[in-house]
Formats: sequence, structure tokens, C-alpha cells
Amino acid sequence: MAKKSAGRQAFNILIVGQSGRLQYEAVLFAASLRHSCPDFKGRLFVAVPQAGPLWASDPSIRNRDILAPLDELGAEILPFENKVFGERYPHGNKIEALAALPEKEPFVFFDTDTLITGDLQNVPFDFARPSASLRREGTWPKPTLYGPGYHDIWKSLYDRFGLDFESSLDLSQPDEYWRRYLYFNAGFFYGECPRAFGKRFLVYAKSIRDDMPVELVCQSLSPWLDQIALPLVIHSFGGGRDTLPEGYLDGDVTCHYRHVPLMYARESDHVIDVLETVTAPNRIKKVLKNYDPFKRLIFQGRGHKVRALFDREALPRREQAIRNKIKAEGYWMR
Repeated sequence: MAKKSAGRQAFNILIVGQSGRLQYEAVLFAASLRHSCPDFKGRLFVAVPQAGPLWASDPSIRNRDILAPLDELGAEILPFENKVFGERYPHGNKIEALAALPEKEPFVFFDTDTLITGDLQNVPFDFARPSASLRREGTWPKPTLYGPGYHDIWKSLYDRFGLDFESSLDLSQPDEYWRRYLYFNAGFFYGECPRAFGKRFLVYAKSIRDDMPVELVCQSLSPWLDQIALPLVIHSFGGGRDTLPEGYLDGDVTCHYRHVPLMYARESDHVIDVLETVTAPNRIKKVLKNYDPFKRLIFQGRGHKVRALFDREALPRREQAIRNKIKAEGYWMR
């Protein structure tokens, strides 16, 4: 259980917002931050990609009904330009946006589909030893029958960037089991300087994309590229899997819900209470109800019908099984 601790270092928060789903999630994120962490001392940046040659249409937030509550909730719109990724790989926004943050100020990045459920200022971040979310499944790589295994695939990447591979391993896990190798969900990560972190993240991701090691030839990079490069970046800055105590992020303090039906299906009563409390004020509700999944699942009560389908103490082990059951009942939305 997360415990209160005083004297934490101030830091900034980065989320990415753009037209469509993410702009509504950004409002929900900001509302949950102000509710659960009212004395937050840092700055909340909503990084917004701008129109350019890497986008077929303008991805920026232009809706005044979105911009007004973000401003009221203390969020700062941070425009940035895509020079490398853009529409073909929107996950790259989290990489390129880091260059727009204030230099040498500690940061925490969150995916926009995150709910703040506790006081972030009590989280014992060690920004000099970065880390990221361990709430993940073994989604990458997928070794083939006659191809290289986990060890050779990951080692080829560490060798590419001159990193010590052996020190990244969790030796309590068996050889050729995915948990032995440093792998994160990129739903959150943090570090000491966003520009230094982002610069290295971009270099590594571009190198993997444009000059793939031969060991990766049978592996898919989409949508995994950010999660392939991230552990390498974290390891290069002296971070790892054990630098943040359990029970805070992806625990008492944050919930990376990903999709609203999944939140209702598997998260705690406290998470749902925070969700429904922060979305209840009319000024928030009138904005969020324009996004259909929020409208139907939160405001029209379908979320509780999803919740009734599952026993939170005995959930299916794999997320896909949860999704399939929700879809079979006709409640899946994204």
C-alpha cells in the first residue's frame, strides 16, 4: 500500500492530446489529477502534434469546448512538430513530444488513458534512475520456431547501442522466458531531463526502425517500436525494473485503464468511484458525453453492466479473454 512521504522533488507531467479520442481522455486525466492530487506542485503539459507533412489532416486540438476545461483544470497546451513519426506511427508522439518540455526538469509521462487515483506527490520517484510500467504482458518479441530466441533478439539491441546486456537480466526468471528480459509497458515512464531522455529515445527508435538488426527480421515493430526502444533507454540512464517501489503507479495512485470497458471490468471500486466522481460535475460531463464510450458507459450506466459480468477476484489471466466476453455481450466500445 502506498504510504505518505514528505519532501518529494517537484516534477512535470506530460500527456499527449490530439483531436478525437485523446482530447476527451486528456480532460478526464486533468480532472482526475486535480481531484486526487489537488496540491500538485508541478506543471501538467498536454502535448499536441501540429499539422504538417506527416499528417493527412490536422491532428491538433481546435475544439474550444475541450480547450476551455483543460485551461480551467490548469493544463498547459504544448504544441510540437513531428519530424520523424506522425500519422504512420502515432505512438511516436510520446517520443517526439519530450523535446518540447522544459530542459533539466524531472518529468513523468503518462498515456492519456490514465486515471489519477491518489496523490502523485507521495510517489518516491528517483528521477536519476528512470523506470516505466511493469503492468504488461509478453507482447514482444515473438520468437519463431527456427529463428533467434529472446536472448539473441534482445542482446542484438543492447549490442547495437553499446549497452551491457547481462546487467539488464532478471536472473530469478528462467532463460528464454520473456520476464527475464527488461520489458515495459510504455503507459508511463519518467526521468531526470525530458530532452536528454527524448533525444536518446528518438535515436534508438529510428535506428531500430531504419536499420533493423538481422535478429529482428521476423519480428513486427508496429505497434511495439516504442516499447522495444524504451527499456534500452532506461537501462542506458542507469534505471531498471526495481527503481520504483510497488503499489504506487499502476496501484494506489494511478490506473492505466486503456479502454473504458476494461476499466469497468477489472479495476477496483476505488477507481470506479474516482471515475464517476470526477465526471459528475456538469462542466466536465457536458464535454465528455460527446465521446460515445464515455457517454454510454459512464453516463448511461452500461459500465456497471460490464462490471456485473466479472468477478474482480477471479478475472481471466489474459486481457483478450476479458475483451472477448465484453464483445460477446455487446458492450465493447473504444
